[in-house]
Amino acid sequence: MEYTHLGRSGLSVSRLCLGTMNFGPQTDEATSFEIMDAAQAAGLNFFDTANVYGSKQGRGATESILGRYFAQGGDRRENTVLATKVYGDMSQRPNDGKLSALNIRRSLDESLKRLQTDYIDLFQFHHVDRNTPWDEIWQAMETAVAQGKILYAGSSNFAGWHIATAQAEARRRNFTGLVSEQSLYNLIKRDIEREVIPAAQANGMGIMPWSPLEGGLLGGVLKKQNTSGRRVSPESAAKIEKYRPALEAYEAFCAELGHEPGDVGLAWLMHQSAVTAPIIGPRTMEQLEAGLRAVTVKLDQAALARLDEIFPGYKTAPEDYAW
Repeated sequence: MEYTHLGRSGLSVSRLCLGTMNFGPQTDEATSFEIMDAAQAAGLNFFDTANVYGSKQGRGATESILGRYFAQGGDRRENTVLATKVYGDMSQRPNDGKLSALNIRRSLDESLKRLQTDYIDLFQFHHVDRNTPWDEIWQAMETAVAQGKILYAGSSNFAGWHIATAQAEARRRNFTGLVSEQSLYNLIKRDIEREVIPAAQANGMGIMPWSPLEGGLLGGVLKKQNTSGRRVSPESAAKIEKYRPALEAYEAFCAELGHEPGDVGLAWLMHQSAVTAPIIGPRTMEQLEAGLRAVTVKLDQAALARLDEIFPGYKTAPEDYAW
């Protein structure tokens, strides 16, 4: 496993991040434990979750699974850089969501209990809160840092100007501010190249892409259809048809390279200078093993250029749309 610093911080994290959103809703607890043990055995030390994960089992269920995993001991918690999130509504009460100082305090304490730990390595804002001032947000986070409950702050699903504003307000308070941004980013969805990535790089933040294979479209979906004859939902079928020419070229090129499409899609992200660690969300051990292969895939400039031809990206704004 390769490691890098998370943004401008001194925190060393693996080049892949284990996303846990499927733990509970899609993957039973025993299998979730096996996946986490295998990930750590492979050197993957970066785990990402959120207080709202749990779906039908109830919000907070996924954090509780991680808590029971850490409670087994064996340095499981010590071997993990643990990231979770705050923002989503945890109940119908008006103050049990968003980024008010009250909700940050309550949500953090509740996450700590579910995770059975006394600190969070990376506490992330799951979404921007347009109705809470940054003075309030940063004061709550400063208090949490001073109490030893969190070490670093990160954002998720922020626009470029949200990042710039958040960092300016943090600097004004002599606070560290954000060290990472979690965004939708993959070969198909490259919108963040216009403004989010430049803002993150200018502010010393690492990018953690979620949905790195665009819901499986970049994981060899055409080949799987041809070999298994598996039917897909109408929504998935529409997406496949929308991108079919590009997907055909992509899968053919991956075959030329001698790698599985999913491995190439993840490897491409790890070749982007702004990216710290793509977030993989395996439901099974096989999916974890497939994700781990990507760390060994090296793409030369010719391969990267070909992928850009198949899935064109964006220039930095405003050059992307102006002279």
